[in-house]
Amino acid sequence: MLSRVVVIVSVVVAAALAGHQLVPAFGGFTPVMESLLPWAGLLVPVLLLGAALARSTVAAVAALVPGLVWALMFGSIMFRRPPGGPSDLAVGTVNVGVRNSASGEAVRQIAKDLDLLAAQELTSGGPAAKQLNKMFKYHYPVSTVGLWSRYPISQTQPLDVGMGWPRALRAVINTPKGKVTVYVMHLASARPGHTTSRDASLAQARKLIDGDSSKRILLLGDLNTATTDRGMQGLTPPLTDAQSVAGDGFGFTWPSEFPVTRPDHILFKGMTATKAGVAPATGSDHRAAIASLRL
Repeated sequence: MLSRVVVIVSVVVAAALAGHQLVPAFGGFTPVMESLLPWAGLLVPVLLLGAALARSTVAAVAALVPGLVWALMFGSIMFRRPPGGPSDLAVGTVNVGVRNSASGEAVRQIAKDLDLLAAQELTSGGPAAKQLNKMFKYHYPVSTVGLWSRYPISQTQPLDVGMGWPRALRAVINTPKGKVTVYVMHLASARPGHTTSRDASLAQARKLIDGDSSKRILLLGDLNTATTDRGMQGLTPPLTDAQSVAGDGFGFTWPSEFPVTRPDHILFKGMTATKAGVAPATGSDHRAAIASLRL
């Protein structure tokens, strides 16, 4: 009986990994679970233990199947080395936490070596904004999001990503190597069974990027989902996830105490990511995402 259970569960896990986008959304439950897909690999040792207890070679072979599927999907992430080389722009994004009284210290530590920082869940005149205004010459806040830059900011525009009020922005950064169009977004929240608003805001984000003909685009923000979510189709690509090509590991950012997923993103096109990672954010329930780019 134990052997049969291991075989059946192994087949189900392998099929769910390989064909997760074919599984019905079930009212938004499946897309949220897709953000946790990398953790499915932890089931493989459990299945192998079950096969050992059952003393079944067939069960052991079956247990290796989801392991192989997981390795094909995520294995390269574990052994990837950042391309490195020279970079022209160091960027970051962080959800500072609307109730975070230490947000000023959080952004001070994150931004000290950056050229651009995007922030979400800002409070007007709060400690994060005050600290960043001291550190950067140029800034453009919109509602609860903002962009701070060491280089001039032009062509600024507040954006509504389908939420009825501006919680995103577009701006052009004039760097010494040329212009970069930057979007900062904080999309609607999602939880199992309740993804309608997030899906609508994600669709609006895709529409904005599709309609932008800029040579270089950078999207920074809390998108409230991971790149493994089916909703990210149409956004990655055409944009590339900096962590996926230049990061060390999965780069999980939420929750900060024990991150299990990555809703915070640095997405780009027209540039090359040389390094990517995460940084602590004092008092926030998110960690910051950071990256270096070559123009």
